[in-house]
Amino acid sequence: MKKILYVYVKGGAPLETAFPRLAAQGELHVLALSPLPEAAKSIWEPACTSIAVHPGGLTPGEPVVEAIIAHAESIGADALFTLSEFAVLAVANAADRLGLAGAGPGIRVARDKRLMRQAWQAAGVPIPRFRRVDSAADLRGALAALTPPLLLKPAWGAGSVAQLVLTSQDQVADAWAEIEQALHRGGQVGMNELFEQNTDGDRLVEEIMDGTTEGWYDEDGYGDYLSVEGIVAKGIYHPLAITAKLPTVPPYIEVASTSPCVLPEELQRKIEDVSRRAVDALGLETCGTHTELKLRADGELVVIEVGARFGGLLTTRQTEIVFDLDPIGMLIREQLGEPVDYPPAMLVDGGRAAASVAVIPAAADGTPWKTQPIWDPERVDWSSLLSEGSAVEPVPAFMMPTGTEVPRFDPSGGSRNWLGVFLLTAVDAPTLQRDCRAILDGMESALAQPAS
Repeated sequence: MKKILYVYVKGGAPLETAFPRLAAQGELHVLALSPLPEAAKSIWEPACTSIAVHPGGLTPGEPVVEAIIAHAESIGADALFTLSEFAVLAVANAADRLGLAGAGPGIRVARDKRLMRQAWQAAGVPIPRFRRVDSAADLRGALAALTPPLLLKPAWGAGSVAQLVLTSQDQVADAWAEIEQALHRGGQVGMNELFEQNTDGDRLVEEIMDGTTEGWYDEDGYGDYLSVEGIVAKGIYHPLAITAKLPTVPPYIEVASTSPCVLPEELQRKIEDVSRRAVDALGLETCGTHTELKLRADGELVVIEVGARFGGLLTTRQTEIVFDLDPIGMLIREQLGEPVDYPPAMLVDGGRAAASVAVIPAAADGTPWKTQPIWDPERVDWSSLLSEGSAVEPVPAFMMPTGTEVPRFDPSGGSRNWLGVFLLTAVDAPTLQRDCRAILDGMESALAQPAS
């Protein structure tokens, strides 16, 4: 049986989703470069043939790659795999040196948002105007040269952490200090790039493009952005399906993604084409992809990001439930040299509807909770929130400990605001959207109800 080495650090799909699907294709060996979660351990641990926990203390860069290579050689790995944004660059470098299938040299362009936008600019991919900013003075210059509002973000970030909106020069000093603090807090919980060193100072700003769902969705309540999930196999891009979104909580905190997308097929094909142009411009070889795009007036689109890995949370599981595709299994078979049956075109019609819902201490419109209740989702009367035929499942990997007081909402905290993530399924897309909002708007009150 072929051997798979999974490199674990924080990020990506929960292990109880990923590990059984990887183990179905070969012996699964794990190299943990950060502490493995205890959540759902009874599900993911039996899928592993071996688990090695690195003692830590690795300096970002070559030492990380060398540790991966050494362990891969010791077990005779036939493929390297990770789902974390922070590990994709190190894993791709290790795979290249071992002669194994991987994302290839294009991974650095896909990881550094500044290089990514330069590649898109050269390829004529529609994107917002942007500027690299290495200092507060650069940020002031960008505010003068670009059209506010601007989004300040780390070039190597993920999960919407340390993203700030600026509209005027008098915000610069506070914003520069705040992004420093937000990056430091992210680093304390393991949200650090593993290969490139000293990345916290690498930042950019870009114009915030006006988005709209008018002319796109016939239904209200969806966000003006979405993502395309896909796989690049030997340099050929295979888009699989679109994941729709609910509107973000300001500034840009994602709270719910839904499948299937209810846009008309001709509009989904237009999105598929722009997604292909964006991915092709990065020069990737073999990897998962998660392409985010913004919907604009008059049928226009701009590309926001491409991740050279699958979307986080439950994105792959949603694709599996709705479209009967297993992206994780498909990619690892590709890396192992096994035949993979890709759909001839991106899928647009699915069965049951599914969503990832991330509860934060704010309502769907961004209004912070007025109270700080004790987090205990098992006490919630879900029947009062959900429609008939809907079901909700907590995701242990993304749950704040039960009994913890809910913290105050932190607008710059991104995914650090998550109290818990839930898999929601419903009979159809309209019911799914309704139930997502019911959870986001009703959880504060539901937690305050006395135990029955």
